[in-house]
Amino acid sequence: MADRNTPASTQDAGVLVIGLGRFGASIATTLDRLGQDVLAVERSAAQVQHWTGRLPLVEADATNPEALEQLGARDFPVAVVGVGSSLEASVLITGNLVDIGTPQIWAKAVSAEHGRILQRIGAHHIVFPEADAGNRVAHLVSGKLMDYIEVEDGFTIVKMRPPKETQGFTIEQSKVRARYGVTVIGVKPPGQDFIYATPQTRISANDMLVVSGHAELLERFAARP
Repeated sequence: MADRNTPASTQDAGVLVIGLGRFGASIATTLDRLGQDVLAVERSAAQVQHWTGRLPLVEADATNPEALEQLGARDFPVAVVGVGSSLEASVLITGNLVDIGTPQIWAKAVSAEHGRILQRIGAHHIVFPEADAGNRVAHLVSGKLMDYIEVEDGFTIVKMRPPKETQGFTIEQSKVRARYGVTVIGVKPPGQDFIYATPQTRISANDMLVVSGHAELLERFAARP
């Protein structure tokens, strides 16, 4: 195992990101940019060479429990398993993290079956990046929504244009929540910043809305003319 550009602070706390494919690299670089302590682990020498000097990282095979012990994986409260192309490697790495007692394990899955296996062996959060991206893009290309984020268990936040029946009325007058079961949480008038919505907030035709609620209810609301 070769240690490369690893700050001592990451050995005490932070996020351990295993695998520097697109998913893992995106998480690691974003955390690093946000000022979070992060340590990336990658077994490919070519990938390590590519990221050296750009991320705190080590070259190691995380399927090997001894390698995880040597790099101080026990000290990280959060670990992300970004390996998805190899089911065996994904399962072994996740199992190793479970064995050392990592408090929070986020693991990438490429299928529902893969996700169930990871959950059964102890991963706390399963992420389906391809499926999630496909779901989001499908809603965007429908033309009704400008952004779509599913938080958990169907609860979703969207950015959308206001239906005609809400235009010119306050949120209280249009009774959005009572009629559609969704909540307008923000309004952005043209050329202005988003503002938190109140019952007295008046919606105009050119406004952009931030609305929360269950995905099916939001879809119905967005489908209004």
